[in-house]
Amino acid sequence: MHCSVTLRAARRFTARVGSALLCTTALAGTLTAQVAPPSTKLAPPGPAAAGARAQADTLVTLHALYAAADRANPRIRAATELARAATSRVSAATKPPDPVLQLGFMNYSLPRLAPDAPLAMRQLQLMQMLPLPGKLAAAGDAARARAQAAGARAADVRWGVRAATAMAFFERWSAAERIEILRATRGLLEDAATVATAMYRVGEGQQADVLRARVEIARMDEEIIRMQVMAEAAQARLAAAVDLPETAVEGTLLPPAFPDSIPERSALTDVAMQSRSMLAAGEAEIRAAAADERLARRERWPDLQVGVQYGERGMPTGTDRMGSLMVGASLPIFARSRQLPMREEAAAMRTMSEADLRGMQVETRARIAEVHGELSRARRLGALYRTTVLPQAEAAAAASLASYRSGTVDFMTVIENRMTVNRYREELVTLAAAEGRAWAELEMLIGQPLLAPVGNR
Repeated sequence: MHCSVTLRAARRFTARVGSALLCTTALAGTLTAQVAPPSTKLAPPGPAAAGARAQADTLVTLHALYAAADRANPRIRAATELARAATSRVSAATKPPDPVLQLGFMNYSLPRLAPDAPLAMRQLQLMQMLPLPGKLAAAGDAARARAQAAGARAADVRWGVRAATAMAFFERWSAAERIEILRATRGLLEDAATVATAMYRVGEGQQADVLRARVEIARMDEEIIRMQVMAEAAQARLAAAVDLPETAVEGTLLPPAFPDSIPERSALTDVAMQSRSMLAAGEAEIRAAAADERLARRERWPDLQVGVQYGERGMPTGTDRMGSLMVGASLPIFARSRQLPMREEAAAMRTMSEADLRGMQVETRARIAEVHGELSRARRLGALYRTTVLPQAEAAAAASLASYRSGTVDFMTVIENRMTVNRYREELVTLAAAEGRAWAELEMLIGQPLLAPVGNR
């Protein structure tokens, strides 16, 4: 009876592991001789598994989450409303102050408030301040530039939210894919443990083989739990990015299509210098500071005030009507402590804006170089893993299984080779997720979309 159990368990283990390794062993023979170039597309692994799960779950695409974030993310809404408020201030900045209308009753006796003829008079006066030519134009230029800066910052916030959404998306996708790999490996380890237990019972195996298999199964359970926690945390961040309940982002994640080739770093830098929203905001701030500086230089000159006045009083012969025209000017007697420091402040703000823009440009170039390097690394390693490392590891696992059946290697070698294959598969998923995050960050850095929707694969 023990021999029968041993044979049945061994057949099950051999069938499951052998079928899992047969295709990859054959694939290794055809792919080992050729290594893909660095630009080979690193598609997210496991599309068949994702498609099978998608039949039972709701499909969740990255671009659908982008659209949800555009509609509901509070940071995007706040930045958009701030830009709208800045735009609303432009028209007011180009208009002079409101005129002042005064109604006066002069020379009325108290407490009766009766007119004291013939000195009592009723007056109506209208005054208007006229800024020096060029002041309103400079104020309008500054307001328009600040409105443009606010609009560019709103666009930059949107790109930042998209990047954060993509980071959480690929983190959750990576955790889900790794969970599937761990569960498949755990099933193989269960069969291996069954074989080792049966062989130990009939005296053909060692107790260490049984214990090692159980330890590896427990470690798989630990990794699955850890990945599940990571997936839950990533789902929470994903829901927060789009301002939706976590249940609204549940389902099978379907990654977007990665570009077939990586653009040159110099081309990405040139595009970023022209189209990144954060840099556009910095340039607008420089224009606003320059307009403020022009306005500050005119503040030393007086503004004119023009007024008209109408008055009337009762006389024995009838109503006496009078009119007046008034012209005045402000006197900048405190120019040394007010207007001149305003010039210095405006000049300092312009210099600060230029330095701030220069710093953003340097940081953008440096970050593009870093992300471009990370993207190249992920794509090259992914191609290497898919074409060379993983097929060879699968072939080694298949060979160790055959050697174990013939008695030339021990059980530990089979387990170690199987775990090596598992590690490489997980690493391939990690590289695919890293490539997705790099593409998303490049989108934010250059201010243009690079990832195509799933339907455009």
